[in-house]
Amino acid sequence: MIPALKIPHVSVLPAVILLLMVILVQFTYRKDPGVAEAKAIVLRKAAEFEKHLQLLQQTAREYHSGKVTAAAVQKQFLETRLVYKQVAFLLTYYYPEHIKEYINGAPLPHLDPYPYEEIQLPETYYQDTNYIRLAPLDYLEPNAYLKTRKVLAPRGMQVMDELIFSEALAGERDKLLTLTDELAFRSRIMLQALYKRRYIQAHELMEAARLEMVRLFTLGITGFDTPGSLHALPEAKASLAGMFYTLKPLLTALPIHEQNHLLATFSGAMQYLEVHHDFNTFDRLAFLTRYINPLYRLLLEAHQALGLVNSSALTVEEPSWNFFSQNIFAEDFLNPYYYSLLQKEQDSERLRGLGKTLFYDKRLSSSTRMSCGSCHQPALAFTDGKAKSLASVEGQVVKRNAPSLINAVYADRYFYDLRAFDLEEQLEHVVVDHLEFNTSFDALVEKLNADTAYRQSFNQAFRLEGKPITRYQFSAALASYVLSLRSFNSRFDQYVRGEREEISEQVRHGFNLFMGKAACGTCHFAPLFSGLVPPLYQENESEVLGVMEKPGSNKVDDDAGRAAGKAYQENVEIYHQSFKTVSIRNAGLTAPYFHNGAYKTLEEVLDFYDHGGAGGLGFSYEVPHQTLPPDSLHLNPAEKKAIIAFLHSLSDTTFTENTTAGQISP
Repeated sequence: MIPALKIPHVSVLPAVILLLMVILVQFTYRKDPGVAEAKAIVLRKAAEFEKHLQLLQQTAREYHSGKVTAAAVQKQFLETRLVYKQVAFLLTYYYPEHIKEYINGAPLPHLDPYPYEEIQLPETYYQDTNYIRLAPLDYLEPNAYLKTRKVLAPRGMQVMDELIFSEALAGERDKLLTLTDELAFRSRIMLQALYKRRYIQAHELMEAARLEMVRLFTLGITGFDTPGSLHALPEAKASLAGMFYTLKPLLTALPIHEQNHLLATFSGAMQYLEVHHDFNTFDRLAFLTRYINPLYRLLLEAHQALGLVNSSALTVEEPSWNFFSQNIFAEDFLNPYYYSLLQKEQDSERLRGLGKTLFYDKRLSSSTRMSCGSCHQPALAFTDGKAKSLASVEGQVVKRNAPSLINAVYADRYFYDLRAFDLEEQLEHVVVDHLEFNTSFDALVEKLNADTAYRQSFNQAFRLEGKPITRYQFSAALASYVLSLRSFNSRFDQYVRGEREEISEQVRHGFNLFMGKAACGTCHFAPLFSGLVPPLYQENESEVLGVMEKPGSNKVDDDAGRAAGKAYQENVEIYHQSFKTVSIRNAGLTAPYFHNGAYKTLEEVLDFYDHGGAGGLGFSYEVPHQTLPPDSLHLNPAEKKAIIAFLHSLSDTTFTENTTAGQISP
């Protein structure tokens, strides 16, 4: 329990001090009363959250001693969550790492991201060596004191949501008390940091609200945030209400019709959630098109109309999220250059064309029988239709199924086992693998430098001026081509963006199942429908699904996955048989499925998930760290067909219709 940590107690902010702070805020922002009023609202909501944390602690203690029932714990927990949601949009904007680790992260064991407890700080480094224990994680320097990383048990409200609404609660009273005390303690650290902020900027509030629209849709109404209670829809309403009242003072500077339109859209969204409150029947597609995307766009327009700066303009860092995007399903929603070493100003049509030529040139492999295009064919959405691709060695196959390269750039880790950290590093693995190109960069660039046509093409792209072609230029050209393979123009995308008037009821039903009852959207996050985590899409998830050797078999696939990927300190049990969550866009074109290519049809894939993977089939002993819930989804045949219809609606043939290789013939 937290008292055993022997850390000085962070007291609740007294009401009188809070009142003085509100007065100070109003004085500080006397030239901009809208911002002052907005900050005052934020501080009041933060203090209310802190008060509810105290009540939750008290209720947990009373439950521990048998004075109240589980229903009382559930009631207080839900009330605490609702208050948190009203201010979470800004807390998550300022303190995303702290919230992920302590407040509302996924309920899964994970490696310690900040292993500070194992080191001794020199007294001169900080005036107070308790700094590392009394500041939000976002204020610390990641990797500054990196030691051996331990596997940590999850903590925070998602873990508590699972526990409090389970039958196991009666036997886990000590665990509940520990989780509650830690939640309160870690929340107070974060709230104290918020109280001490001298300024809360108008552009931060507006950006935080737009990002919350993404979070609300992808992590909120899918049930990701509420895995036990499925209290997602009331929480979504609370989140919208918090933004509505906080932003309202800022919007008074807008023309009255713009204010009214934006606030009416907020009100309409809250009313929709009030009327349509059943988790399984909620029309998420209607909510997306009528409210989420319009609010996302209207908040941008308000931001610009108010003449506010944006955070991407204030930093030299390449952003992942495109502030100027107008739709969550827009082609420019994310910035592909964030995910590559290649910079936008270095890219060009000429470089892309050179990369395309290299992509299809078999002469680059030692056997001269394999190119990148051998395993990634445009007609099959850049897969090859095989369970495992043919190797460069006669009669052998590579270790895993070839994933699609469409939208592959949107990742912070590459390969199924996440062993590569950028596109260029991924290429290196392919070049040296004895089952693939089976060569070296030295041998490869020697071939390129000996080829007159390639010398000319590289000179045009890089202005070599007599210098030899390097591995970095080769990697940049291929990265440029792979980066160009971006796809957000399916029938479903067009409908969501308002470019197509109709979509079938079966597709609509399938999407709502995917994002609701079937829980697919809690791992395949919209709009990429991959494991890149919203709202900033900067971190890849991997999952232990419990994939079988083949459908209907009694043997779990024995590929060790991420634990054998040789990434630093990831050879741990929680990553055994863990694999990258790839995008399901174009899934109708990319059979067979999973890392082993053992599942030939989408029907087999849906049956696998419906039965809860290996754990649901009775093989939990073989997969002790399965992250896929083993409980059946209870999908009927019509629901499975609807989900598959939705998956087919995500097919985009933009690239499959253009299979021209390149300009240099082998």
